[in-house]
Amino acid sequence: MRIGILGLGRIGAFHAETLASLDAVDSLVVADPFADAARSAAERFGADIADSPEAVLAAGVDGVVVAAATDAHPSLILAAVEAGVPVFCEKPVARTMAEGVEVLKAIAGRDVPVQIGFNRRFDAAFVAARAAVRRGELGKLHTVRSTTLDPAPPPAAYIAASGGIFRDCSVHDFDVIRWVTGREVSEVYAVGGNRGADFIREAGDADTTGAILTLDDGTIAVVSNSRHNARGYDVRMEIHGFADSIAVGLEDKLPLRSVEPGATFPAGTPHDFFMDRFATAYRTELTAFTEVVAGARPSPCTIEDALEAGWIAEACTLSLREHRPVTVAEVRRG
Repeated sequence: MRIGILGLGRIGAFHAETLASLDAVDSLVVADPFADAARSAAERFGADIADSPEAVLAAGVDGVVVAAATDAHPSLILAAVEAGVPVFCEKPVARTMAEGVEVLKAIAGRDVPVQIGFNRRFDAAFVAARAAVRRGELGKLHTVRSTTLDPAPPPAAYIAASGGIFRDCSVHDFDVIRWVTGREVSEVYAVGGNRGADFIREAGDADTTGAILTLDDGTIAVVSNSRHNARGYDVRMEIHGFADSIAVGLEDKLPLRSVEPGATFPAGTPHDFFMDRFATAYRTELTAFTEVVAGARPSPCTIEDALEAGWIAEACTLSLREHRPVTVAEVRRG
């Protein structure tokens, strides 16, 4: 099949490399506002260059990957759907929830699949955790802990345009909690602080946060996030039930140092970047998209899924600002 790629920044170039290596993909056609980025991708992966998104969609592509700036996501998703081309778009659907809801309304009733990029759904350990929960191996759940700690903050310009740590970072935890447990979040209480980069505080954001999520069956989920984890990129999940407990991320590249006498775990070099931690998951995710394009499976992460995680992020953002519990229903109504 022939796949288009819109946007060739860090993640777009990474996706281009992955797609070029997949047996299902015969050719690529790429477009980026920066001509050097498009030329580089063409040279590295033998891709054809188009001078606009419209030209990519008119180039006989079977599917298109949107890795452009967030502001462009709504128009590019809609253009692909209008052209009848299955589309994979990195999260978020749009900069604001209102825009995301409008995208969902605009594609309602269209028989063109849209897949949103939440890569943890394709990580082998998260997949195994979901399967264990769904098979009832843990019994009834009572506690979930989900952690995302970045080794260092992104640039100030990125922070200023990110929408805040809950919308940019924690949203991955929110999505995977829903996906693994099969439950919805009913209420949140969030706290946050700034003890690191001044530019994060100046942007009105927090660099370290904690959130307590109450799921619709009473399970408690604890989400911990930070932009400062000098030892590496730390993504973990613990799931505790009345019959058993399991964990994602307890492997030798875990960026955590034990001080137990005689302990040698973890013994590997810590993960230091999300592309390192989730390289295989990204490949599996894009392989899944080629199956969506081929009509072999439905979208494994829909716009509806992405918006549900987004509403949780909105509730946490409001909770942090107003120092109170917030229901997801409250922000959805707002």
